[in-house]
Amino acid sequence: MGDRIWAVADSEPPSEKAGLQREAILCVDLDGTLIGTDTSWEAMLCGLRSSPLAALRVALGFFGRRARFKQRLASLASIDVERLPYNEEVLELLKQERASGREIVLVTGSDQAFARQIAAHVGLFSEVLASDGEVNLTGREKVRKIRERFGDRPFDYIGDSFRDRHVWRHATRAFVVAPSPILTLMLGRIAPDAQIIGPTRGWRLRDLVEAMRPHQWLKNVLVFAPMLLAHEVTRLDVWLKGMLAFVCFTLSASAGYLVNDLVDVSVDRQHPWKKYRPLAAGRLPLPSAALAACLLAFLAIVTAALGISLRFARLVGTYLAGSFAYSAFLKQFVLIDVFGLAALYTLRILAGAAAVSVPVSRWLIAFSMFFFLSLAFAKRLSELKTFGADATAACEGRAYKGEDIFFLQSVGAASGYLAALVMALYVDSPEVKRLYAHPHWLWLVCPILLYWISRLWLIAQRGAITVDPVVFALEDKASYLVAVCILCVIWLAL
Repeated sequence: MGDRIWAVADSEPPSEKAGLQREAILCVDLDGTLIGTDTSWEAMLCGLRSSPLAALRVALGFFGRRARFKQRLASLASIDVERLPYNEEVLELLKQERASGREIVLVTGSDQAFARQIAAHVGLFSEVLASDGEVNLTGREKVRKIRERFGDRPFDYIGDSFRDRHVWRHATRAFVVAPSPILTLMLGRIAPDAQIIGPTRGWRLRDLVEAMRPHQWLKNVLVFAPMLLAHEVTRLDVWLKGMLAFVCFTLSASAGYLVNDLVDVSVDRQHPWKKYRPLAAGRLPLPSAALAACLLAFLAIVTAALGISLRFARLVGTYLAGSFAYSAFLKQFVLIDVFGLAALYTLRILAGAAAVSVPVSRWLIAFSMFFFLSLAFAKRLSELKTFGADATAACEGRAYKGEDIFFLQSVGAASGYLAALVMALYVDSPEVKRLYAHPHWLWLVCPILLYWISRLWLIAQRGAITVDPVVFALEDKASYLVAVCILCVIWLAL
């Protein structure tokens, strides 16, 4: 542990000079220091999941008395203190100091209800000083409270942000947890002898990009489907508008993923691999993710309106509203969630048609609804299958249970086969005869499609799909072979 603490002014490892002063009280901040998140944001997000209207009423008090606002948040929702992203380096340091007999006090601007729960869970603090509904214990108020409680006794302070500068100036020794580059530069003036715990960094850009899920952006190629099926592939202006539509939906989808991870941050921490996502792991601050989601949504709508058309911008706005509604509450309702997912996929196709001003085929819409409904059911099935006997835990916050597996298999596979039936009816329609010189070749698409759907559901039933089915298809070699076969068939039909 000692090799992870060093002086700002020195490059060599800590020496006896840099050791903690044992006679001083060790005061420790909570948000961003002991834990890699903010308890107020955690409470607000939990409140949005359990009682959205009550959470919005509490949020209106943000610009009032901050201590009262935090108290109302604490009464709104409870947070799972056991699964918060604790800073292991700080915890290890506190354990060493506690073992040596050091008095350790949790001093935080968080509400006392949360502070006491976390202190009880950690079990290393002799006392807790926190906001109490009347006093917001930050900055100078924190210094005043420490002096009021301990008099002139010396104290060391472990904090993480610029707001702690007043405390560091009065502390015998200042410790800074993973400061941002800007704060690191300012420490020479605020606390020149400060020591840094952990790597010098704030949240990283790559954490934000990871939370935006770039591996999911390929889903947005659906906006090209209308122009390809309408055989509008030789016009440069159509391709440019199609690319711009792809960018708009990429921005919109990333905004939706950020909102989804914000709403699910407490649930994701209980998931075997979602707990490593930037928000759940505490690598990306919750306020930063919320701000990024708003900026991405704004950019998507403005780009759509100025670059393509107001009609397309309205469809992008509809997608954003649907995506946010799905993340906030729709996914908690059985069946509505899967129909909502299918609708969001189909909306990409409708928007793609609006972007390039081509009519959208009723056959394409019907096929899309059945096909993506099948994939949505497969997603729910894979979540339940992954957890085996504890299948109900896979969809916490959703309405599915382990005994629903047979239903999901039956209805999901049937939806996929209905998509193949729609394809067969389309091949025999007058529209195909106008677009293709040899339409009889298109009948080969039906058995190829039936094979892919059957294979997907066989693998899903075996529990071998552990990711989103669309992501699985993008990583599956057999799916690429199926796509090549379908393209060859279409080429023969032209």
